[in-house]
Amino acid sequence: MKLPGFIQRFWKWFRKPSHFAIGSILTVGIVMGIVFWGGFNTAMEMSNQEDFCISCHEMENNVYQEYVGTIHYNNRSGVRATCPDCHVPKEWVPKMVRKIQASKELYAKAFGIVDTPKKFEEHRFEMASREWERMKANDSQECRNCHNFEYMDLTTQKPVASKIHNEAEDEGKTCIDCHKGIAHQLPKDHKIEKAI
Repeated sequence: MKLPGFIQRFWKWFRKPSHFAIGSILTVGIVMGIVFWGGFNTAMEMSNQEDFCISCHEMENNVYQEYVGTIHYNNRSGVRATCPDCHVPKEWVPKMVRKIQASKELYAKAFGIVDTPKKFEEHRFEMASREWERMKANDSQECRNCHNFEYMDLTTQKPVASKIHNEAEDEGKTCIDCHKGIAHQLPKDHKIEKAI
């Protein structure tokens, strides 16, 4: 059986492409790579907006309402820490790791695991523990983007805060060791640990 002429020509060209064809393929590949990379980064940045975080009612009706009542939302200086400031690393590789981990949260939403306030509360300790472990492992990096022992003027803090921050720094503690309930309610199963 003889193949049609255009298939034979294509096969001949494919086996011995010209320099023009190789250059065209490389150019198209580079352009497609740039378009893909730009689209990917745009999508990542869109998913790092507070509006995206609270677009599902599980977040908007639960943890977001708690956050609205905290100093991270409204304060005298007007500086606001949004959801991604605390829950998404700024560095690219840790950000991608966090986004992959967040797929478990999308699974929970899609399959109704946390779709009611009661179900959300039943899973709150597990979700909070996972986040606390992540923050402990990265030395509370998201907190340290704004708060850092190195830049704290302990002399202007209240005496008890100054003492605790000084001891925490000396003992190598990280923010999340003491500040677990800073922006959200603590889960029912959480046992209050004595601060330093």
